[in-house]
Amino acid sequence: MGLMSPMDSMFLLMESREHPMHVGGLSLFTAPAGDRSGAARSLYEDLIAGGGELAPTFRRRPGRLLAGFSALQWDSDDDVDIDYHVRLLSLPAPGRVRELLELVSMLHGSLLDRHRPLWEAYVIDGLADGRIALYVKSHHALMDGISTVRTWQRALSADPATRDCVPPWYRRPRTEPAPSSLLTRSLDAGRAVGRLGATIPRAATGAYALARDYPQPRPFQAPETMFNVPITGARRFAAQSWPLARLRAVAARSGTTLNDVVLAMCSGALRDYLLAAHALPGDPLIAMVPVSLRGADQSGTESGNSVGAALCDLATDSADPADRLARIHGAMTRSKASMAKLTPLQLLGMSAVNVAGLALPALPVPLPRSAPPFNIVISNVPGAEEPRYWNGLRLEAAYPASIPLDGQAVNITTVSSGGGMHFGIVGCRRTVPHLQNLLTGLDRALIGLEESTA
Repeated sequence: MGLMSPMDSMFLLMESREHPMHVGGLSLFTAPAGDRSGAARSLYEDLIAGGGELAPTFRRRPGRLLAGFSALQWDSDDDVDIDYHVRLLSLPAPGRVRELLELVSMLHGSLLDRHRPLWEAYVIDGLADGRIALYVKSHHALMDGISTVRTWQRALSADPATRDCVPPWYRRPRTEPAPSSLLTRSLDAGRAVGRLGATIPRAATGAYALARDYPQPRPFQAPETMFNVPITGARRFAAQSWPLARLRAVAARSGTTLNDVVLAMCSGALRDYLLAAHALPGDPLIAMVPVSLRGADQSGTESGNSVGAALCDLATDSADPADRLARIHGAMTRSKASMAKLTPLQLLGMSAVNVAGLALPALPVPLPRSAPPFNIVISNVPGAEEPRYWNGLRLEAAYPASIPLDGQAVNITTVSSGGGMHFGIVGCRRTVPHLQNLLTGLDRALIGLEESTA
C-alpha cells in the first residue's frame, strides 16, 4: 500500500506489551429529553452501518515481512470486519462515572491487533445519568492526536437537527484522494529522495545556528521524579472538565495564553501531588509540549504524524501560582520565538532532539543512566468552539487518552471543545498511585490562579 514515514515506523517499533502505542478518547453524549431509550443502540448501529466504502486510513495495517510484521510498509485490508472494530458494551450497576473510567482504563491498556487495521471503537451504555459514552482508540502510527481530533470533529455536526452524520472511518464523496498507482508512488518516492539530498547541505549549514540558539530548557536537564521510572502495561485513566471561560479569564487578566494557563494548572497539580508523596524535587519539572506542524487547512483525515515539540519549565519549585504562570509564559514565549526563526528542516531537527528520549526505552541495548529528557508530556489540542452533535446526540465532553512510556509514567492531554476544557490523564496503574488526586490538584490550581490574578 505504501511506505511508512520514519516517525510512524518509530511508533510501531516502540510498542510492546508494557508500552501500547495508541491514542484514544472518551466522548460523552446526551440524548434529547424524552428520547434516551435506545440511544446507545442507535449510535452503535449508526457507526457500523455508515454506508459507503471504508476510508484508506482505516484499512491500514502493518505489512508482513518474513515471519513477522513490518515497520516499514503499510498493507491494506480489503475485508474489514466492522463488527470487530465497533462494539457495544454496557456498564455494570450502579453505572457511575467511576465504573466508566475503570472500563476505559482496561480498554486503553490492551494492545491493538496488528492483523487488523489499527483502530477500535466502543459504544458504552448503562450510565446512571442516561449519557452515552464512546471510547475510540487508534495507533499513533496511524494518525497523531491532533489529526484524530480533527477527524472526529469533521464527522460531527453543528446542527442538532442533522441526522446524516457519517462515521470518520467511511469515505466521504470527493474528499479522499484517488489511490495512487505503483508507478505514481515510485515517482513520488524518487522526488522525495531528491528533495532529501538537496536539504542535507542546508541542514548541515544550519546545525551550528540551531545548537547556538537552542532555547532553554534543554533536553536531559530535568530532575529525577517518581514519574520517570519503568512502567507496566496496565493503565489508569482519570478525566474532568472545567469551563473554558474560567481559563480564558485568567489568561486575559495575566496577559498570557490559554495554553499557558493549562500548563500552569498542570504545574500546580503536579506540585501538590509530589508534595503529598514527599517527592517534590528542588529543581522545576520540565514538560514536553507537542506542537502541531500541520497547517490549519489540512484535512483532519490525513494519516500519519506531523508533530513537533517544545520544552517548558513548569516552575514547580515555586509556591506562588502567579509566579508559576509568569515563568511558564516566559518559557513558552522563548520556545515559540526560537521555533519561528527556524527553517522547517531545522524545526523538525529540534523537535526530534526533544522527543528522542521517548524512543530510548525501545533501543535493544541498555544505555548509561542520565537525567530524564523531560518529566512529563502535556498536550493541548484545540477542538470546536460551538456545540457539536451526532445525529441529535449532543457532545458534552471529549476526554483524550494518550500514551505513558518507560520514564514517562504520566501523560496529561487536554481538548478544548464546546465551551469546556477537558483534561484526560493516563498513568501506569502500578507506579502512579491515586492518579485521581491530580484532578483535585487541577481544581485547586485553577482556583489559585483565579485568586492570584484577580
